[in-house]
Amino acid sequence: MRGHDRINTFLPDELILEVFTHLDSKPSRDACSLVCKRWLALDRLSRTTLRIGASGTPDVFLRLLSRRFLSVKNIHIDERLSVSVPVQPGRRRGSDKSQLPYRKLHLGEKSGYEDSESEPYFLSDAGLSAIGDEFPQLERLSLIWCSNVSSSGLTSLASSCGSLKSLDLQGCYVGDQGLSTVGKSCKLLEDLNLRFCEGLTDLGLVELAQGCGKSLKSLGVAACAKITDVSLESIGAHCKSLETLSLDSEFIHNKGVVAVAQGCPVLKVLKLQCINVTDDALTTVGTSCLSLELLALYSFQQFTDNLIQPVSLGRGLRAVGKGCKKLKNLTLSDCYFLSDIGLEAIATGCTELTHLEVNGCHNIGTLGLESIGRSCRRLTELALLYCQRIGNNALLEVGRGCEFLQALHLVDCSGVGDDAICSIASGCRNLKKLHIRRCYEIGNKGIKAVGEFCKSLTDLSLRFCDRVGDDALIAIGQGCSLRHLNVSGCHQIGDAGIIAIARGCPELTYLDVSVLQNLGDMAMAELGEGCPLLKEIVLSHCRQITDVGLAHLVRNCSMLETCHMVYCPNVTSAGVATVISGCTNIKKVLVEKWKVSQRTKRRAGSIISYLCIDL
Repeated sequence: MRGHDRINTFLPDELILEVFTHLDSKPSRDACSLVCKRWLALDRLSRTTLRIGASGTPDVFLRLLSRRFLSVKNIHIDERLSVSVPVQPGRRRGSDKSQLPYRKLHLGEKSGYEDSESEPYFLSDAGLSAIGDEFPQLERLSLIWCSNVSSSGLTSLASSCGSLKSLDLQGCYVGDQGLSTVGKSCKLLEDLNLRFCEGLTDLGLVELAQGCGKSLKSLGVAACAKITDVSLESIGAHCKSLETLSLDSEFIHNKGVVAVAQGCPVLKVLKLQCINVTDDALTTVGTSCLSLELLALYSFQQFTDNLIQPVSLGRGLRAVGKGCKKLKNLTLSDCYFLSDIGLEAIATGCTELTHLEVNGCHNIGTLGLESIGRSCRRLTELALLYCQRIGNNALLEVGRGCEFLQALHLVDCSGVGDDAICSIASGCRNLKKLHIRRCYEIGNKGIKAVGEFCKSLTDLSLRFCDRVGDDALIAIGQGCSLRHLNVSGCHQIGDAGIIAIARGCPELTYLDVSVLQNLGDMAMAELGEGCPLLKEIVLSHCRQITDVGLAHLVRNCSMLETCHMVYCPNVTSAGVATVISGCTNIKKVLVEKWKVSQRTKRRAGSIISYLCIDL
């Protein structure tokens, strides 16, 4: 009956709390908390996660949060984020200088940067102590680039938070004493990220491994100059449950990697960017890490097979192919001396492979990829970046053998042309994502085949593919329902191609048509009529688009959030004002500064970005 609150009258707190747990977004939770005071209190009680940007007076602030949110188990603090909050109700802006720090606080999930004349405020050891005192049941803590915290604060926090399971210290200058206390106090710790923790040495990591090694499952180390093989030997000796290891260091050698490989039998994920690690270590990985599912090798340049003349990484990858039968994901980046022999060994031995990325491995050619196509029939994603020696025959074999392929990325593969894309299209009909950049032999023929056969395609990027024109997009518009399209730099595409997309892809949400010199207002009008879900559009360097086209575009695209339109000479300040006034959800407009009128600046200055301020 109208005027009666039946929900609050009949539903108990427990049931409303259960409903809150099924809300999948923060805006939904925020909306519910505004219904009434009871729902506000229940929402605060049910919140388990806090996200905080650069904060002022953190000890006071965190204690305030602890009184409002009693069930918090996850805290993420990222000092790269700095967003001002509204002035407190009942106060005039700037009337109370003592409240200045609180305007730099951010509680939410969106990120951004904002210039401010006020002095920045940072999380300190006092803030860490407050977290430990007020959130003793904390399970996950992320401190991203909190450069003012030290071992003192980390020691205080670790002593209070014995239930901690995940700790991210990326960019924090904490020392050995704090890490040692974490090892002694946090016996449930499973996930530890020490990327860019320059103050750490082997002493801290060794004591941590000795203290909580039994529970540790994931470890990341990068740019820690004083962490050496000594730490990895301790990890291998004490962390028998380790499943994920990520290393980026020039101070790690074979000895440390071998110790981890031999001591951590359940290792599933291994990422190595260690220029002093050689083929010997990879051989041990292949013989010892039989549960390995993901292997990523970056900048492997040193090999022990022949120290005078570097040879293929064949011995190490042969061992991986022979022993790691569960391998599903392989990334090979800037391994210049890796040849087809190593990739053939992976293909024949790791037939469960689903994801493969080859990036800048200049000695890998057609034969290696042919082996992948023949043997790895469960492949779902393939990325070939800067692979000049891979030709059409490689993708012909992939097209014949990998019918489950869903994503293909090609960048600067000059030997790949239309025949290869036609084979992929006809053989891999489950393809959902196709990204091609600067592959100048691919033209209309290949993309038309994609439109004919790949009905599930939703994400297409054809950046700077000079031979792709309107005919290709007409076929795509007739055969696929795209959500994302990027044809930046495809100068043969004009109104006809984009009109076909507008009429055939009503679910389009992202469009990049920058540097299309033949694109005009007619295409903008069709996009406005046919793509009401469009949220992001990039129009930069489109010389034929005018204010009239923008008016047609925004008339029905009410969900538009981002518009880039720099270097569009026929777009004036009136067109910029039309976009801002016509799109109630607009969040970012990128344009030259001189095209923004004072009225527009006053109305929406916070969402306008300038590429070149002095133009």
